[in-house]
Amino acid sequence: MPMPKDIRVVDTMLGIPTRANRSDWYDWFKPLLRDAESRQAFEMPAQYMFKGVPKIEECDDYIAWTVEQMDRFNIDKALVGFAEQPHEIEAKERFPDRFFFDAPIDPNKGMDEVRRIKRLHRDYGISAISVFPSGTFPQVPINHKYMFPIYAAAVELDIPILINVGIPGPRIPMENQKVEHLDEICWFFPDLKIVMRHGAEPWDDLAVKLMLKWPNLYYSTSAFAPKHYPKSIIKYANSRGADKIIYAGYFPMGLSLDRIFGELENVPFNDDVWPKFLRDNARRVFKLD
Repeated sequence: MPMPKDIRVVDTMLGIPTRANRSDWYDWFKPLLRDAESRQAFEMPAQYMFKGVPKIEECDDYIAWTVEQMDRFNIDKALVGFAEQPHEIEAKERFPDRFFFDAPIDPNKGMDEVRRIKRLHRDYGISAISVFPSGTFPQVPINHKYMFPIYAAAVELDIPILINVGIPGPRIPMENQKVEHLDEICWFFPDLKIVMRHGAEPWDDLAVKLMLKWPNLYYSTSAFAPKHYPKSIIKYANSRGADKIIYAGYFPMGLSLDRIFGELENVPFNDDVWPKFLRDNARRVFKLD
């Protein structure tokens, strides 16, 4: 029952900072925010939900600093968003065995984005793509026609797509991220591997039902402190869903590794679930072997 200490963890959501000040991290997001507190006071758009957002130290080498933090908690590999920034390319070159990458995408860009996905896969070997349906500008629902070329590209490249589902943390509309939208996508694209991100609440019971129904639908624990993991997800992992639930953190965006791994100690996963949750499911879905 307790979390084993000897498993080399695969974290499917981790970031590499470039500076201590993160004030400009979410500039791309601000056109969607309307309330004054979100636009002016918050360090991150969902800060009202996250207490103790990690402080980033000043240092000369944030790539090495990130690897040091991973080593402290036995994180073997981490999935990092990739937008061809110099520090991301450098991290891939310096630590090819420690980082693998997903490309955040904007379905509003049409075929230009499809071509970019294929180029990033060809040139950099990205392992996945990701989308924040409520965070695109303009917003694009999970089952919108703009998404279909993106899904087709992921099938063609045989890579998963990570999709934010559930009520978004930032104060923006939720309609685009309703879990029910996934049913049509899983039906129309049976070969598409989908990993749900960011909780799926309050539709986590529906997320479980859909994972039972669709073989290629998965769930990651990104952006949730372990003490807040939905009970339905823990129950599903301990029964029929041991192969479907994937560990993801949220460091340094909103949660510290100290908090995440401290709280993981108290998550009541069965003994046989821990290796799959912390490592094996991610290695299989993202083809890390």
